[in-house]
Amino acid sequence: MSVILAIESSCDETSVAICNNGKITANVIANQTIHQNYGGVIPELASRVHQQNIVPVIQQALNDAKVNKKELNAVAFTQGPGLLGSLLVGVSFAKSFALALDLPLISVNHMHAHILAHFIDDPMPQFPFICLTVSGGHTQIVVIRSHFDMEIVGETLDDAAGEAFDKTAKILNLPYPGGPLIDKYAKEGNPLAYKFGEPQIKDLNYSFSGFKTSILYFIRNQEKENPNFVSEHLQDICASVQHSIVHILLNKLKKAAKQYGIKEIAIAGGVSANSGLRAGLTALAEELNWNVYIPAFEYCTDNAAMIAIAGYYKYLNKDFVEQDVAPLSRMEF
Repeated sequence: MSVILAIESSCDETSVAICNNGKITANVIANQTIHQNYGGVIPELASRVHQQNIVPVIQQALNDAKVNKKELNAVAFTQGPGLLGSLLVGVSFAKSFALALDLPLISVNHMHAHILAHFIDDPMPQFPFICLTVSGGHTQIVVIRSHFDMEIVGETLDDAAGEAFDKTAKILNLPYPGGPLIDKYAKEGNPLAYKFGEPQIKDLNYSFSGFKTSILYFIRNQEKENPNFVSEHLQDICASVQHSIVHILLNKLKKAAKQYGIKEIAIAGGVSANSGLRAGLTALAEELNWNVYIPAFEYCTDNAAMIAIAGYYKYLNKDFVEQDVAPLSRMEF
């Protein structure tokens, strides 16, 4: 028997989940709307709002799961990577909570958790499988051989795909968070209307810094001729940008699957909620006879359910940490 309380506070979502013998029975997320006023996450503000949210979110999760804190067997938490101030709130509370109840502590790597979110619900991938993990801060191709054996075989050399979406949205004067809005407008546009410079990177690595620059220069040049270009062609621009990013992501994923001879393919991270990426992966799976695994929307963005399921497997392995554990803004994979 294991009842695990998990805390996720790596960025601007305060989330708490309960995992009861490998099943998620509560997953509460408190979002922070204050950052919309600034066009991006302000770290100091994020940490302050986490302090306000953490207690009520924990109480709500316990209520939703119908669990008393005395029934808990362990406390899991995101140790990193993430914003240091935000992580500090979650880690400090987890340590205090565990100390007060004399419970073991389980530290979780945020990126491992995104991958292990695939083990929350059926169908679950079979080992070994390849996971394309795509978020605002990371873009990785990972070979997973077990719950604890993961190897990064490709990653971004500079900017992440999620950042490319968000920075493009900023160029287009779309409100934060802009990635979902690009996805929304892309559904009404022509994905082949415009072409942007795609990076020529060897191996299985990615690069999106030059891609972002090509979009910026394209928009600037078009607006010199027509100041209303963006407003008049917004859907086509969004569709073309999304099409390009998805093509870049899936092209490397296709190479990785062939190189490692693996047909069990998964995606994870916030950008895995993108409809264009989901559709592209599904089409590629039909073409190449892949078994594809796409998490539910609620498990794509940052959430404590993924921390809880990762904590569950660590609990079975008795992989605990001491009270002197510290948050890490950067954490080895």
